[in-house]
Amino acid sequence: MEPKKFIKGRGAQEKVHNRFSANQYELRDDFLNYLQKEGESIEYKTTFIETFPKTIVNKVSSPDVGMMYSLNPYQGCEHGCVYCYARNSHEYWGYGAGLDFESKILVKKNAPELLEKKLKSKHWKAYPIALSGNTDCYQPIEKKLKITRRLLQTFLKYKHPVGIITKNALIQRDIDILSELAEDNLVSVFLSITSLNEETRRILEPRTASIKKRLETLEKLNSFGIPTSVMMAPIIPSINSHEILSLSKEVSKRGAKSLGYTIVRLNGAIGQIFISWLENTLPDRKDKILHQIMECRDGNLNDSVFGRRMKGSGNIADQIHQMFAIAKQKYFRNEEKISLNCDLHESYKDGQLRLF
Repeated sequence: MEPKKFIKGRGAQEKVHNRFSANQYELRDDFLNYLQKEGESIEYKTTFIETFPKTIVNKVSSPDVGMMYSLNPYQGCEHGCVYCYARNSHEYWGYGAGLDFESKILVKKNAPELLEKKLKSKHWKAYPIALSGNTDCYQPIEKKLKITRRLLQTFLKYKHPVGIITKNALIQRDIDILSELAEDNLVSVFLSITSLNEETRRILEPRTASIKKRLETLEKLNSFGIPTSVMMAPIIPSINSHEILSLSKEVSKRGAKSLGYTIVRLNGAIGQIFISWLENTLPDRKDKILHQIMECRDGNLNDSVFGRRMKGSGNIADQIHQMFAIAKQKYFRNEEKISLNCDLHESYKDGQLRLF
């Protein structure tokens, strides 16, 4: 059997069947491979599809994700992180969790108007809303569309707390708004940094900001008084698990207020996607990596039990937990928990300070 051709710039290396779709009329991988053999170029170009949701703020029912409300201006993510748990959500839109997730991006251009309507509602009580609970609000198309920037302007107008999770240095563009929010303790930023090795980043998260740019972003945000923490998520045994201490030291030097982690879990279609990726990128380490992940997941690639799914179980998971405890003791002894201001919003529900 001939080895599959590696698709540069993509995390997933194949289309994956949508489990909710009985009939799919997509190009089959064997037909695409035939065209490649014949010399015809096959490109997985990104397409952007505008959607028109009626609401934009989602209540999060999962008890172990650290947020109660989220807002996602985009569905699907061109960053292409191969391990991304959000891949499965693309199936609910009628697409696949593999190449579709990172090449068919759903865009919610009316998100700022829907957010404003929510924040003005007399029934809404302020509580931090997380941008990017599912997919990255600063993925590449944001540079052109500026939906996230408009959302931040709305949060500032109504003095409402917002949390941001991102891998992209594009967030630096919005430091003017973020610094104003920070003056009233209305914003916190979680930067996702999984490795200090650029080659690991390149194959694991192909269209994200470089490690150098992410570290620069961390330092710059903190220099403007914008409280910033780092998530090493996910930790993948035998890929980045050896970097816990070195990464902790580096982000601590650059001002991170705290450090968190999760252990990879390959739920739903992601298991198949990840295995295919290993075959194309790290074939000699494939079995070792999969066996160690399974050791963290009670013999499976996934564990969906709340309270256990983020941190894993077993000897390898315990070793990772102990290493993080050492890292926090060495570099985050005075770790700060960021608590955002929810008191100002009521006075600004009409977009300006209520004097009477």
